[in-house]
Amino acid sequence: MATDPGLVDQSSPPDPGGEADRRSSAPSTWSVLRPLVLRLHFYAGVFIAPFLVIAALTGLLYVFSPQLEQAVYARELHVPAAAQRLPLSEQVAVAQRVRPGEELQAVRPGATPVDTTQVLFAAPDLPESYQRTVFVDPHTGEVRGDLVTYGSGQALPLRAWIDNLHRSLHLGDAGRLYSELAASWLWVVVLGGAALWIGRTRRNRRARLLLAPELRPAGRRRVLSWHGAVGLWAGLGLLFLSATGLTWSVHAGENVTAVREQLSWETPAVSTELPAAPAADVGIDRVHRAALAQGLDGPVQITPPADAGSAYTVAQIQRTWPTKQDQVAVDPGTGSVVETIRWADYPLMAKLSRWGIDAHMGLLFGLPNQLLLAALVFGLLSMIFWGYRMWWLRRPTRGGARLGRPPERGAWRRVPGRIMAPIIVAAAFVAWALPLLGASLLLFLVVDVVLGLRARRSTGV
Repeated sequence: MATDPGLVDQSSPPDPGGEADRRSSAPSTWSVLRPLVLRLHFYAGVFIAPFLVIAALTGLLYVFSPQLEQAVYARELHVPAAAQRLPLSEQVAVAQRVRPGEELQAVRPGATPVDTTQVLFAAPDLPESYQRTVFVDPHTGEVRGDLVTYGSGQALPLRAWIDNLHRSLHLGDAGRLYSELAASWLWVVVLGGAALWIGRTRRNRRARLLLAPELRPAGRRRVLSWHGAVGLWAGLGLLFLSATGLTWSVHAGENVTAVREQLSWETPAVSTELPAAPAADVGIDRVHRAALAQGLDGPVQITPPADAGSAYTVAQIQRTWPTKQDQVAVDPGTGSVVETIRWADYPLMAKLSRWGIDAHMGLLFGLPNQLLLAALVFGLLSMIFWGYRMWWLRRPTRGGARLGRPPERGAWRRVPGRIMAPIIVAAAFVAWALPLLGASLLLFLVVDVVLGLRARRSTGV
């Protein structure tokens, strides 16, 4: 067959050594990385999945804890509506008679006519972030309850118990390591699984199955299709949960906080310093009216001055959409607003942090937010089940029911140095930023080496 001379590069010398053929037959970057990613995904799936299951189930319980709280503590939280409303100072005085001599920490006036006023007192005998709260009927002055509450969200005992179950399994700081381990590995599992699934569908040229699982035939292939397709649908949501969950963690959380401080991404706060100590205090009612005049409607928290030279602070605490987080500082001597910070003035990263945390907790968009989180939880649990199912289906069918075979060992030895070097650097950086991820990854490597030595001894190689 004749060759069109116009298609031949006359300046190129002949290729007697077949260099072009060798380049075309050289393995792609993904082909050498895939076995390594597969083995890492396998180890993470087998050993980290139990922690993810616990985090998912306790998180699902927490997502719907606001509804449980409203039902269980209806008497403390709500009262019959009435036109009359007692001065806020009288309501605070009622609460102080219930807890005489205790330090007043903050006041949350009832946001609607059917909400109680919550008067918070410091509780130095309780763990950090706990306080005692007296619930007062703003219309009659009746005390509706006296409970221990937790955190800035004023979680009542049931929700606080569920919160700590999800966070630490009620095991203190040591228990928080489980949730940090789960959050540290979740993004690795998701990204690795997505790469494996997309690479498989591209290799098989069956892109239509990327997001649509196979309904037949039965067996490991169908299980894999459900595992991969659902994982791709849920991937972005799970990455979001991993990133926001790490902000609460012990070790990685400290690094996140340090980065936010260095980049000035922290949530701003009004200054309470005054040029001189006021001669008198205009009272909490006037302070509240000053804040309302500045547009701080809805749920607010009023914090009294920390000392004689400080101002009151009034801050909006609504964390649903649209977010209301305006703050003002009020001079106790004159009742005038001396500083204002609007939500619109928050740095973008402070807003994203607030929205991310509230969405993680299921608060940002209310019920739709909760339902989306529930869908992510069920998707994650299903993928874990399918993952273990595939492992079981890989087991040898002879010689009794044994565990499934792991992916082939030694994949890292086939990765070229030019690719392995940046991987090692990136892994070192990630291990520094996420210490539990680094420690557990090292443990996986030790397990892998031990299993390899054991296999060699058993085969006599």
